[in-house]
Amino acid sequence: MKLFDSELKVMEVLWKEGDLTAGQLAKVMNEQIGWNRNTTYTVIKKLIEKKAIDRKEPNFTCSAMISKDQIQQQEATTLIDKLFDGSAELFLSAYLSGKVLSESEIERLKQLVEKLN
Repeated sequence: MKLFDSELKVMEVLWKEGDLTAGQLAKVMNEQIGWNRNTTYTVIKKLIEKKAIDRKEPNFTCSAMISKDQIQQQEATTLIDKLFDGSAELFLSAYLSGKVLSESEIERLKQLVEKLN
């Protein structure tokens, strides 16, 4: 499932705050990025069609149906497939080149790689 930036903004609020009514979501989106109510409702409708959120009564309560981890994994896979021919090694090499990592970051990366074995 591909989510556009505007859709991700709404999902971020739901992931952080939990279930909210459409009215509450519209208020948060207005406060955070200046969206009007109609803009928020349009994005909510698109997310419902994609089955990323569920609408319940009463009060048009919106719930996230996908987790942030799921979206992060999908987006990372799409990026790696598109730009690095599906090679995680090439992606990591490009991402880490020129970066200075702390000892703890290096250790966590080693642990992640060891878990793959």
